[in-house]
Parts: sequence; C-alpha cells; structure tokens
Amino acid sequence: MNIKLRWVFAYLGFFTLFLGLGIWQVQRADDKQQFLNLEANRISESVQLTNETPDNSAQLRYKKASVTGHYDTTKQFLLDNQIQAGKAGYFVFTPFKLQNSPKVILVNRGWIPLIEPRATLQNVDFQATGETTLTGRINTFPSVGLTLSGANQPSKTNPAVVSVMDAHVLATNTGYELFNFQLELDANSPNGFNREWAAAKIMQPEQHLGYALQWFGLAFVLTIIFIKYGLKKNDFSTK
Repeated sequence: MNIKLRWVFAYLGFFTLFLGLGIWQVQRADDKQQFLNLEANRISESVQLTNETPDNSAQLRYKKASVTGHYDTTKQFLLDNQIQAGKAGYFVFTPFKLQNSPKVILVNRGWIPLIEPRATLQNVDFQATGETTLTGRINTFPSVGLTLSGANQPSKTNPAVVSVMDAHVLATNTGYELFNFQLELDANSPNGFNREWAAAKIMQPEQHLGYALQWFGLAFVLTIIFIKYGLKKNDFSTK
C-alpha cells in the first residue's frame, strides 16, 4: 500500500472515531435530559402505598408516597458504609407493616454516625405508638460499587448490620413480604435521624454536549490538517 492510501485510511479511521464519539455524547445528553424530566415529573406525583401497589421500583422511584400501618421495631437494620459530610455511618431501616396487608416496606429513618469501636451500635429504638401514617419518597436501595460474598447477609446483632440491602434476602431472613424499594422518611416526620435525601448524581446533559463539541472539534481539526498537509502531492509520493 502506498503512502497516499495510508494517509487516507488513517484519516478516515480517526475521523469516523471522533464523529462517532461526538454523536454518542449527543445521544447521552438526550438520555440524561429525558431522565431528568422523568425525575421532575415523578417528584410532583404522589401515591398511596397499599396491598395493590406494584412492586416496581423503576415505575415508582422518586414519587412522594404515604402509607398507613405500624412500625415493627424488633427487626431493624443498619446499612453500613454510608458516608455523609466525610464521616462514616449507617442508614437506619425499620420495617413498616401496611394496614390490612401482609406487605412490609423498609423505612429509611435517616443517617447516624459510626461509633468507635465499630462493634458499638447506637440505640435506634423508639416507642412505636400503634397505627400511623408516614410520608416520604420512594427510592431504590443504596447501591454499592463492589459486592463481596455474604455482604447481603445481616449480622446476628440487634439491630442487624448489613452491607447490601437485598429485599429478597431480608424477606427470607425476617419472614416479611417486603417491597423491593425503600421509603425515605420525610424530614418533618418524627422518629427519624439525619435526612438529607439527594437526587441521583448523574452527569448533566450540558457536560455531555461539551464533550460532544470537543469530539466534533477534533474531527474538524483533523480534516483541516488532512486537507492542508495530507493532500500535498509530495506527501503522497513514493520514493
């Protein structure tokens, strides 16, 4: 293959790559904007959790919710490795049994700091006063980057400590018919701890568009270089 064809193939290869990456970033920006729009719409919606509520976290995520029933403080969970303001701690989950239903939702009552030594656990009990109505936000359970074997198994302590919230495992462990999502307790509700519920942290559409412009810019600069230098006859000559 002569030098001219090598120049052409190299240019076409890099140009296609840069152009494809730019288009991909534009598509990612559109996907993120659709997600943000969906999130905003759901925040304005509210639902009543009942026995007929579908066990669908994707459909209900971020919606405001109210639920009537009573707490069961005998089987609480502390979700380990939760960081707030640079400090390690736990999320406190307390089962809440729905009125006239076998279903139970785990209520995230907020964040508490870790006490050293680690084996020392805070007292998270409170006096449950019978049937009540809670309000909060539906969300998936906190995710983890790396799941170790056995991380979803709760400890034998009371409250039990767990590193991964797995509704199926906890349902088997407690005998509850658990929803596969949590209720993040409203900040104004009693019997809670530090509650600063954040929306999903995602790259904003504007950032994706910025990256797209960079890739398109590289494709443009590459084309200018190819036209200015690559098409010179001397550059393509073979000696």
